[in-house]
Amino acid sequence: MRKYSFDDKYGRLRQELIGGMIALAGVVLIGTLWYRLVEKWPLSESAYMTIITLSTVGYSEVRNLGTRGRLFTIALILMGVITIGYIVNRFTEALIQDYFQEGIKMKQEQQAIDSLDQHYIVCGFGRTGRYVAREFEAEGIDFIIIDDNLEEVAEIKQLGYTVIFGDATLDESLNRAKVAQAVCIVTALPSDAENLYTVLSAKTLNPKIRAIARASNEEAVKKLQRAGADAVISPYITGGKRLAAAALRPQVMDFVDGIITGSNRSYYLEEFLIDGQICPYVGKSLRDARLRSQSGALVLAIRRFDGNLIAGPMGDTLILEGDALICMGTAEQLRQLNQILGPISSKFPRLPKQK
Repeated sequence: MRKYSFDDKYGRLRQELIGGMIALAGVVLIGTLWYRLVEKWPLSESAYMTIITLSTVGYSEVRNLGTRGRLFTIALILMGVITIGYIVNRFTEALIQDYFQEGIKMKQEQQAIDSLDQHYIVCGFGRTGRYVAREFEAEGIDFIIIDDNLEEVAEIKQLGYTVIFGDATLDESLNRAKVAQAVCIVTALPSDAENLYTVLSAKTLNPKIRAIARASNEEAVKKLQRAGADAVISPYITGGKRLAAAALRPQVMDFVDGIITGSNRSYYLEEFLIDGQICPYVGKSLRDARLRSQSGALVLAIRRFDGNLIAGPMGDTLILEGDALICMGTAEQLRQLNQILGPISSKFPRLPKQK
């Protein structure tokens, strides 16, 4: 059974109101043409007679009418009463259901969607999707949620998130979420098949988008990776590993959790993409760049453009074009580092919000 969203109901009611107004205009036109062509009255008198008849104000006839004219006038009154009654009924329903107020909100939401650029897309607002949205909100980044559950869509709106009611596996829903302008899509749908279809659709519509997918087992992980997912996370596999790590190395886990999640952190992890056109330190070593002494932020690792990861880089490690510097520091230290490395003027990499 098809689910109807407020957008559907609002669109239906709007069409019905427009249809009622068109029908009323048609009745006015029919009445005017009858009196003009059949009764041979002037156009102004024909229109006047039609309006006072439909409005039932009780004025006398403009000119004397014969039996044929009076029968038509009776029919005109009935058509007018039915049409106006229909319009009043639809208008009353709109007032009772707050359709006009909700319609304004819907337009505002559409404007928010239209303004999105370089944003994130979250598919599904289940147990996993909720936490993804919460972390994105804590980071202060732009994101939009796609969900096909009306109750969850209503909850998402109450939380103040931007949402689209629709099936994330369909190109139509992804295009409405402006997937072509998005930088990352997170698929947290209930089934592996839905996540697989969503990744395939997103990669087809935007080959450059980074796709993060949820998987329920190792077999699904492999299939999603073959489908083009850049990262696949299995809550059960990852959860098991983190449980073991928390048991064996509790202090390490507390530290890691404290710097990668939450909105009240003292330290942050961030990555910086090196652009040779604006970064003055391309080709120089970390020792010569003096990033730590200038900003206070610590370079933990460097991901080369070919995918090679250098953990714990030494002072003589070179900074190359296309590198991703993985750094740790306070919000202010990372902002300072961002200025030193460019300054990088684009929205990405993201930086922690000012407190």
